[in-house]
Amino acid sequence: MARILIVDDDELIAERVSEVLIDAGHACGWVTSAEAAWDCLRRKQPDLVLLDQTMPGESGLSLLRRLRQSARHYDLPVIMFTAVGGDADEARAIYAGAQDFIRKPFDPALLVRRVERMIRLRGDRPRHVDLKTALGLDGERIAPPMALARRIL
Repeated sequence: MARILIVDDDELIAERVSEVLIDAGHACGWVTSAEAAWDCLRRKQPDLVLLDQTMPGESGLSLLRRLRQSARHYDLPVIMFTAVGGDADEARAIYAGAQDFIRKPFDPALLVRRVERMIRLRGDRPRHVDLKTALGLDGERIAPPMALARRIL
């Protein structure tokens, strides 16, 4: 069972996706804005985020960039989940750090397969460890590359 956060400004779609994933055995919650998603992520770490690309206010693409720049959320798996069609939009999402891209309207069976594939790929790797903490760095000083290499090895 994975914990999944759905971020979509369309409540009906968010609720439907949540129902599909809960029926598949996952725990789900949903929010309708990037700001609400960021607040949720500060409190609890999901195993996966389904993120709508276009939302009012901050876009899903902008939130994805923020996640990838965050020391706490840099490795959080994200699937872009959007009605935006086109190869250029998909390429932008992948370039920004999304691991997968699902177009709406969605096929429930395909959604479940893609989510479970992402969870399987993640495997038993450590989840969401702050990079500075994992490397034993303090917040003020970055060690030279050779010192980092010694700590990792």
